[in-house]
Parts: sequence; C-alpha cells; structure tokens
Amino acid sequence: MNGETALSGGHASRGESGGTRAAGFTLIELLVVLAILALISAMVIPRMLGGPSTTELRSAARQVAAGLRFARSEAVAKRQEARLMLDLEHQSFEVDGDARVRALPRGVGVKLFTAQADLVSDKVGAIRFFPDGGSNGGRVTVFAGERKYEVDVDWLTGRVSILD
Repeated sequence: MNGETALSGGHASRGESGGTRAAGFTLIELLVVLAILALISAMVIPRMLGGPSTTELRSAARQVAAGLRFARSEAVAKRQEARLMLDLEHQSFEVDGDARVRALPRGVGVKLFTAQADLVSDKVGAIRFFPDGGSNGGRVTVFAGERKYEVDVDWLTGRVSILD
C-alpha cells in the first residue's frame, strides 16, 4: 500500500470541508418525530375506541338539562306536578305531557340520584317538579369512562344546573 492509509468499515464519511461526520439522526430530529407520533395517537386512539366524544357527552348533559327545565316549566304553567322519567337501561328520558322519548347518544352511561318515592324500579326513576317551581331535587350524571357531567336539580327552587 505505498504509504497510503486506508479507512475501514466505519460510519464516518469525509465532508467537503475535509472533516469527518457521523451518519445518523440528531436528537432534535428524533424528538420532533416522537412529538408528531404522540399528537397523531392522541387524536386517533380515542376515535378508534368508539366512545362518545367530549362534545357528545356535553350535548347529552344539555339535553337532560333541557328536559328537566321543560318539566319544571310545564309544572308551573299547568299548575300541576310534572316529572322527567329517566330510563337508565335504555339511556332515554321523557317528560310528562310530552309523548316524545328522547334517547341519549350511544355509549353514554347514565346514573340517577333522586327521592326513594320516585324510583319506579331499579332501572327507571323520576325527578318531580311542583306547581310552585320547586322540586324533589336530584342529580342525573351522564358519563363515558372517566369523563362526566352532573345535571343538578335544587330541591327548593327547582333550578337546573350542569356541573363538570
């Protein structure tokens, strides 16, 4: 080999400036790729699980709150008791005097806390409103996994509010 030095088997290469540079990825490039993968998985995985979105869950809570407010207004307007009947098994509800049954979005769970006298069965219960606008009080919880919204009914005033 006449005094020449041979470079053997490495990952080094000669750049145009004459120095050597290791081939591969920088730490910054790896972090950018990992951040993009994390962002994509955060958006895709919840959709693949098939559960309701936060918007659908919030919409279900608003739907129940609207039904409760309607029942209260019916009790005051007609000067007689009105109830919102909640079917936990079928995730639906109806208001006295309104023949429509309103179904909650698929995948949304429902819990009811109300007076013992207003439990029709272990799967059906009611929240009652009186002609003066008051109520027996109670709470309807709509949930999906760890996320939940509570629709609260004040027993004295009949006021309906949504708590996150």
